[in-house]
Parts: sequence; C-alpha cells; structure tokens
Amino acid sequence: MNGDACPGLSPSEMVSLILTTLRACAISGLFNCITIHPLNIAAGVWMILNAFILLLCEAPFCCQFVEFANTVSEKVDRLRSWQKAVFYCGMAVVPIVISLTLTTLLGNAIAFATGVLYGLSALGKKGDAISYARIQQQKQQADEEKLTDTLEGEL
Repeated sequence: MNGDACPGLSPSEMVSLILTTLRACAISGLFNCITIHPLNIAAGVWMILNAFILLLCEAPFCCQFVEFANTVSEKVDRLRSWQKAVFYCGMAVVPIVISLTLTTLLGNAIAFATGVLYGLSALGKKGDAISYARIQQQKQQADEEKLTDTLEGEL
C-alpha cells in the first residue's frame, strides 16, 4: 500500500480505514444475502466481492494464501489517486444501483468515503493564502499594464 496515498492520514490510519471498509462491506453483504429477493442477493454477493477485491488490492498481507496478491497490489500502487477514487466509488455504487436498501447504503458508505478520500488526495494540498495573494497581485498588475498600453495607444 502506498503511504502517501492520502496526505492527511498516516499509513497505519489508512490501513485501519481500509480494514474497516472491508469489514463493513463484507458484513453488510452477508446480511444482504439473507433474503429471498434475487436483487438483494446479487447486491450482497457484489459487496462481498468488493470486500475481497479491496482487501486484495490494498492489504495483500491479509491475503498471503492468494499467490497473485502481491502482483495485484503492486499494479494498484502504480495507479494515480484519482484512478483509485473512481475504482472505489464505482465499486461502492454498483450494489446500491442493484438494490437500494439501508443495508447496501450503510455497507457501501465507508467504501465510498474511502474513494472520496483518494479523490481529495488527487486534488493535492490546499494552497496558502500568501501564494494566492501573490498570484492575484501579479494578475492585477498585468491587467493594469494592458490597460495603460491600450490607453497610450489610443492617445
């Protein structure tokens, strides 16, 4: 797992968040499968599959029994943050589209929030006020110079 994926979180906090996401998805998926409605069962199976895929991608140390876990994790680490955000959010939205129930909403909310965190990390750090003021001042000076040049050209 990439330690700089979410700048506001330490690597241990990120692992904790991901494992919480996986537990929520898997447990909600199991609860969703206890029904006679086929769409709820499909959404539950998708949620359990989400949990396994995210575990395989983000925490390969939990999947030592899977031979290709490290390979998948290395490929996912090469992805940009916005690509991970799309992946997480997309995987979380599919069960909700299949079956809109409270269980699917709550079970996928944490996975979607993790995707949002990856998306925010893709936006980068917030700029400081001094840099922003300096850029605005440079733009204003450039606009004033253009205005004076056009006024001098008219006279």
